[in-house]
Parts: sequence; C-alpha cells; structure tokens
Amino acid sequence: MIDPAPALAAIAFDAEGLVPAIAQQHDSGEVLMMAWMNRAAIEETLRTGQVTYYSRSRKRLWRKGETSGQTQKLVRFLVDCDGDTLLLRVDQLGVACHTGHRACFFRALDDKGLEEIAPVEIPPERLYGGSAES
Repeated sequence: MIDPAPALAAIAFDAEGLVPAIAQQHDSGEVLMMAWMNRAAIEETLRTGQVTYYSRSRKRLWRKGETSGQTQKLVRFLVDCDGDTLLLRVDQLGVACHTGHRACFFRALDDKGLEEIAPVEIPPERLYGGSAES
C-alpha cells in the first residue's frame, strides 16, 4: 500500500473533483487509454495496486476489468508538473479498450482520413456479453 496523501495534496482536481489519467504499458511505453480519476479512485488504486477509475457516465468507481477481466496492475504513479494530469504506468492484462483493441488509440489520421492501424483482438461481445463496458 502506498500512502495517497502526498499525491492527493499535489493533484489539482477540476471543478467536478476529477483529474485525467493516462494509462501507459510500463515495459513497452504504449499509450493504452485515458480515463478520469477522483480521490476515491486514486486511494483505491494506491491501496490495492489494481487500477480504478471514475466513470463519468455511470457516476461511480470503475474498477478496470471488473466486467471484462482485462485488468491493469499499477507499476508506477506519476503526477505531472502542474498536478493536473496523471500518468499511470501499468501492466495491462489483455486489451485496454472496450472495443476489443489493445489500446484506445487504434486510429491514425493521414491525408486520406482516419485509418484503423490495429486489429480488434477480442470481440467486445466476448468481453462483455453484448455491452460496451470495460
């Protein structure tokens, strides 16, 4: 367990009590996703080592992988220079994106438009039984 107090004191939460958190695969550097965290999500993540976010659509804590099994283990917790963005270096088990892609950043823009540059690894219906939760 890591004491959350120093991190919480350094974080500049927005008016809704949230801060953006970028998840990055710790060994490859691959950027997996971006989500939101509140105080409770940070506390739980640091207490358990399993990454927990705050779901703005569900208005509750979202334990990454609670329905899909595609979990994130915290390796390192970083706070940026302004305290308004977090970088979570994680060990991602399976895919990070609810679409079944390894990462949420699977589309690239070029002069022809947006192109998918990574395949779906697990069909979402296999992950969630038809729902789009992660």
